[in-house]
Amino acid sequence: MERPKAQPAHVPQLFVPLALTGAILGVLVAEAVARYSGFPGPLPGLVGDVVAIPKSASVPWAGLALAMVGLTARLRYVAVGAAVLLDGAFAAERYLTGGPLTVGNGPTIVLVLLAGYAAVALQGGPRRGALRGIALGVLLVLSVKIGDTWLELTARTRPDVLDEYVQLADHALGNPSWLAGRALEWLGPGVYAVLHWVYIELPVAAIVVAVYQLRTVGGGRPWPAHHLVRTFLLIGLVGPLIYMLFPVVGPIFAFGDHGAGWQVGTFWPAAVPWNPDPQPIPFDAVTPRNCMPSLHTAWALALFLHTRGGPGWLRLLGTGWLGCTLAATLGFGYHYGVDLVSGAVLCLTLEAALREPDRGWGWFRIRLVAGGTAVLAAQLAAYRYVPGLMAEHAPLAGPLLLGSLVVVAVAFHVTFHAADGDRRPDAVSSRPATARRR
Repeated sequence: MERPKAQPAHVPQLFVPLALTGAILGVLVAEAVARYSGFPGPLPGLVGDVVAIPKSASVPWAGLALAMVGLTARLRYVAVGAAVLLDGAFAAERYLTGGPLTVGNGPTIVLVLLAGYAAVALQGGPRRGALRGIALGVLLVLSVKIGDTWLELTARTRPDVLDEYVQLADHALGNPSWLAGRALEWLGPGVYAVLHWVYIELPVAAIVVAVYQLRTVGGGRPWPAHHLVRTFLLIGLVGPLIYMLFPVVGPIFAFGDHGAGWQVGTFWPAAVPWNPDPQPIPFDAVTPRNCMPSLHTAWALALFLHTRGGPGWLRLLGTGWLGCTLAATLGFGYHYGVDLVSGAVLCLTLEAALREPDRGWGWFRIRLVAGGTAVLAAQLAAYRYVPGLMAEHAPLAGPLLLGSLVVVAVAFHVTFHAADGDRRPDAVSSRPATARRR
């Protein structure tokens, strides 16, 4: 991971306030669009997290964990204790009235109370640090609500999907989802359960890494110049925009038994279909068009990158989560191989835009971001307009596709991971943030 480094005073601390402002506007826009489209938006879900049944048990707790990085140790203990007591009270009430036994109200309420307390009772550096951490926790919760609404919107506004094009292009990589699906069937339910847990709990792993990166910032101490949360949020903002441009549902839906009658046929994972004349497929208004690119791959790769400079256990976490996520996305039939390639390019491009912000926007960064964007656009265009050529010339198209990812990855590595002796003075230091004050 990027090792903590205090930001110099001349670096503007604008990411969190701008992101929080954007998230609040995003909630309002998402609510308006959802209401116009005939389904509930993020606001009822936010209200439910406070006084009703939370949609997710883990997201509110993840948001609170992230918010606590900017607090003093005493405030952390108080916040956790209050959240546990409140969650216990809500769970007991639901149990006695026959409701679902879940949690999430406590941390949401405490998150709101912490924001008010920090704004009114704290001063100076401790106040700024506390509010910044709380804002990150709120951002996480809001971004999930916006994302849920956006996924619903993709299903309602994109009636046709492009899976036949993507599946044909995927022949260039040997249709790895079909191979992984068969392998997972052979490995049995134990491996499936492990991969499913890893796939679902990616946000939990991200919080572990983010809290480790921000472990030294409590009580108003300096924050690192860059951390995993920034990349996660940007991926979640940009990725769904591509869903609208390139709607795809995935192999198990378009070619498997999860299509609810809308699938082309029940091919996945037993038989690989071959259709040299792909067409848009009409699909239901329920299944999200959230395959291209694979954001799970982008997020897992970001997790991997941000664990590289940490201790052994953290590096193992990042490597294992990336490997298991790739296996799950393919083996569950949720993604095609080309989805993963484009998801990795998206991650590297956005990470290049954020990493080492105190180096500014020189040519080194412009060429990486522009080049990664061009590569991603070229990949999407190839999947849509020349998938037949990619399938017919797989021995050439496959290496070219993977080579485009390798070029972006090598350029990223050369730019940001030079040998320690050749690193620029403003590159990330291996010393803790407390050793490099403003």
